[in-house]
Amino acid sequence: MFRMARLGAAALMGVLVAGGSPAEAQLVEQLSSTVQAYVSVSDPVVALVGVTVVDGTGSPPQRNQTVVLRQGRIQAVGPSGQISVPGNARVLELPGHTVLPGLVGMHNHTFYTTRGRGVQLSFTAPRLYLASGITTLRTTGGREPYNEVNMAREVEQGLLPGPRIILTGPYITGRGGGNSMAQVSGPDEARRVVRYWAEEGATWFKAYTRISREELGAAIQEAHSRGLRFTGHLCSVSFQEAVALGIDNLEHGFFTNTDWVPNRAPDSCPSNLLGLLSEVDVASPEVNTTIRAMVENDVSLTSTLAVYELLVPGRPPLEERVLSALAPDARQEYLSVRSEIEAQGQGHFMVDVFRKGQAFELAYHRAGGLLAAGVDPTGIGGALPGYGDQRNFELLVEAGFTPVEVVQVMSLNGARILGMDDELGSVEVGKRGDLVVIQGDPISRPEDIRKVVTVFKDGVGYDAGRLEEAVQGLVGVR
Repeated sequence: MFRMARLGAAALMGVLVAGGSPAEAQLVEQLSSTVQAYVSVSDPVVALVGVTVVDGTGSPPQRNQTVVLRQGRIQAVGPSGQISVPGNARVLELPGHTVLPGLVGMHNHTFYTTRGRGVQLSFTAPRLYLASGITTLRTTGGREPYNEVNMAREVEQGLLPGPRIILTGPYITGRGGGNSMAQVSGPDEARRVVRYWAEEGATWFKAYTRISREELGAAIQEAHSRGLRFTGHLCSVSFQEAVALGIDNLEHGFFTNTDWVPNRAPDSCPSNLLGLLSEVDVASPEVNTTIRAMVENDVSLTSTLAVYELLVPGRPPLEERVLSALAPDARQEYLSVRSEIEAQGQGHFMVDVFRKGQAFELAYHRAGGLLAAGVDPTGIGGALPGYGDQRNFELLVEAGFTPVEVVQVMSLNGARILGMDDELGSVEVGKRGDLVVIQGDPISRPEDIRKVVTVFKDGVGYDAGRLEEAVQGLVGVR
């Protein structure tokens, strides 16, 4: 069995605190007026009729289907002529629409950065994630962890609109790391940080670039002793070293791995890692050795292509919806740095490095690795909560994944890594009523992933347009 397939008792208690409870869904009347303002479908029984279903399991799309939701759960899925629609159901005739599982964002911070700012987005992030089809997210490192503890609780209590939130503690790094991180000196301090945040409700922990092997190993052991799990944005520790230490998940893939850096000093992070990676052959035996170590030890990988694409001249396409959502100062900061990158031209090393990053993720997936995805709304500011997740869909298709594979990567695979795949991640009878209704067909036209109309979470339908309207001009300040 995949070693992260189910939550242990301690982890389950943490999820209950954090807002990822597998308990029965709330009724719509239990939601606050703030949340109800975004609700478009509140009936206890709902039938979506005439839709194409891409169920998240890897199965091909099924046309002209009916999906029945009852009291927050999926009651029935099948051909429209064969599914009996309950007499008390609200029937939504939706030809030309596609239904996907609620997406599971696996690197989805509730803060945002440009080169000149770092802002907690307690208002805009949960709304924009939900509007984009993200019904469950893992924070994967917090700048203001208590803000996220309270945010998760408010979402669970129906006070705040947003996805259910699986909490990761603060970044754990070595001395000299970021000021918003837990900087540790030695294994005892690393263990102490894990113990403290485990008591506060974190069920995941994340190591950062300056941590040592000894510190990382101690922190992983402490987390595992409590039934909790560990991921990392690494550099000072390579992927193969982290696998040997027992890590559960790794972030960013090719862009952060130092396995292939020649003559690297132990526990050191080269300052020009991305430049060094431009010399790596993704098809080489050395890269295959890393992939094999990860797959054989059940270490999952989180794709965050949308944030690395920002470093490539000429990418991504400049979307009006992104510019409209950004606060004026944040928009200007993003566009200014984007212009600097654009001026570097197509000969810049990141053009090649980005393609290699895509190829690495496809090779890992083809080798049997468990790949998930998340936006990581950081860097220079162009990958927004939710919108960047949708861009990941397009980038993974560009990398060579089939659209059906990408749906599974962004839904069921994330649920599996979280140990919640018995409740979430696919359109299957008995699971939570988490669905994304898209006007169009993202399987034949990947860009249609942006055309979200309604997002069902626990059987309650949220109007994506209303959620998006609420954040206009505010991303980067609220």
